[in-house]
Amino acid sequence: MIPVAETVNGNERSRPAGASERILRMTGQATIYDVARRAGVSPSTVSRAFHSPDLLRDETRDHVRDVARKLGYLPNRAAGGLRSGRTSTFGLVVPDVANPFFASLVKAAQARARSADYAVLLVDAEEDPRLEEQAIDAIAKQVDGAIIFAPRMTDANLRRAARATPLVLVNRPAGGIPSVVIDMVAGMREAVPHLHALGHRECLYLGGPRGSWSNRQRRTAFRDAARRLGMTASVAGPFQPHFESGLHAADHVLAASVTAVIAYNDLMALGVLARLASRGVSVPADISVIGFDDIPMAAMTSPPLTTVAMPTEAAGRAAVDLLHAIVNHDPDTTAGDEDRLKTALRVRGSTGPVSAPTSAAATG
Repeated sequence: MIPVAETVNGNERSRPAGASERILRMTGQATIYDVARRAGVSPSTVSRAFHSPDLLRDETRDHVRDVARKLGYLPNRAAGGLRSGRTSTFGLVVPDVANPFFASLVKAAQARARSADYAVLLVDAEEDPRLEEQAIDAIAKQVDGAIIFAPRMTDANLRRAARATPLVLVNRPAGGIPSVVIDMVAGMREAVPHLHALGHRECLYLGGPRGSWSNRQRRTAFRDAARRLGMTASVAGPFQPHFESGLHAADHVLAASVTAVIAYNDLMALGVLARLASRGVSVPADISVIGFDDIPMAAMTSPPLTTVAMPTEAAGRAAVDLLHAIVNHDPDTTAGDEDRLKTALRVRGSTGPVSAPTSAAATG
């Protein structure tokens, strides 16, 4: 018989293996539930021992891993997946993979999934809610669950999609579906007072996509913050969240006769900077510009872009952790779970004090 270790009064000793254990040792087909039973822990604790070991005490983690090794268990191995109906794959549905903001999210999510022994299936929805719906329908049986980044679907369609496969949403709460939300309201409440402190009293917000929850959050927070400070707040848009849209939106900035502008995202803000430069408008001497996201290019422009930094890497990791807990039936995870992450204002060269009027203008 193949000896199997057991613990008696705190001391480990060998004992003969039963028939089922011999099969597990020889085939290497142990499941997470086999390990949990032998280790005297829950399946979610076994999952944490491999995927989130920092959440366990060292002795618990080591004990679970030792039992798993002796049973021949490998986390999320393909053979176990075939028997359990698992695929060891997560779906990632993204509005635009070319947008550096989402690229950063995906990169972080993919690394986190890989560390948990999951592959990822990436889908570009091209800012189209119909493609989001079609994507979930197409991949539902190929994945254990999916993460939808900034979904454009309606709440009703999101709930329907959640019936096809476990879902986690990023930057879009929808009743009953777990989500990871970045606190953009707090970010806007930093950006607007920053402009006010520099002497700006007329400010324009360049809105993002019409169906974007993030855009609605930013627009409402912009108006509220400006009203509290007695500033004149104007809104233009909607615009698509692209560099080219910023080029076009710059014409609205000039027509609005404002001294400061906040764009929906950095790509639009970079387009505004480019168009203003081509028109001979000095930033920040004539107009101050703020973006949202803090993509890598934001610090590379001239002047560098002041922006609200979004914790994209933390959001990507948190979304995978939440989905992993859901598909592994973590008892501490509920359907309404929501992680809320903080933003931070990065002040750079694109914002500055309002220029004093020239003597000619002052004398009228």
